Amino acid sequence: MSRLRIFQDTRPDAPLSVYTDHAEISTELAKAGVRFEQWEASQPIAPGASQEEVIAAYRADIDRLMSEEGYQAVDVISLKPDHPDRATLRQKFLSEHTHSEDEVRFFVAGAGQFTLHLGDKVYDILCEQGDLIGVPDGTRHWFDMSESPYFVAIRLFTNKDGWVAQFTGEDIAQHFPRMTPHGSAKAA
Repeated sequence: MSRLRIFQDTRPDAPLSVYTDHAEISTELAKAGVRFEQWEASQPIAPGASQEEVIAAYRADIDRLMSEEGYQAVDVISLKPDHPDRATLRQKFLSEHTHSEDEVRFFVAGAGQFTLHLGDKVYDILCEQGDLIGVPDGTRHWFDMSESPYFVAIRLFTNKDGWVAQFTGEDIAQHFPRMTPHGSAKAA
């Protein structure tokens, strides 16, 4: 189940509010300038589907976003618990960083946890199958895929070079809940 928890940035132990209804999550994130949508495939996606099959199944939505927002590139990332570089890949995203472009991810399968640091609040979003999140450029955030990652996500970019992060050097991400293999969060 998708979930949004909002924390005071100095209180990682107690959320101010928790939402599990997609419409409420979308409304709360929209207030913060973050896109959150639900997508459905035009055709079934089987485990092990190729990048081409995944993109073809969501082609209408991808084309709509590319046209609306000017995205130039699209790809698919797929990680399973047995990936040999899972720990290194997880660590790469766990520190607070920003991008000079929107970070748009659609979860075809599995789950991932985006955490956004907006002003004096922290927005912890558990994204699951069917969720699309659009994190605006310049937003301080981090991403957790758990120690046993399992997700397939479509990524859209305005920069054809793809994912480029600027790390803030702040340690805030170390203090907030991390994702467990089954999508819940535990203390950092």
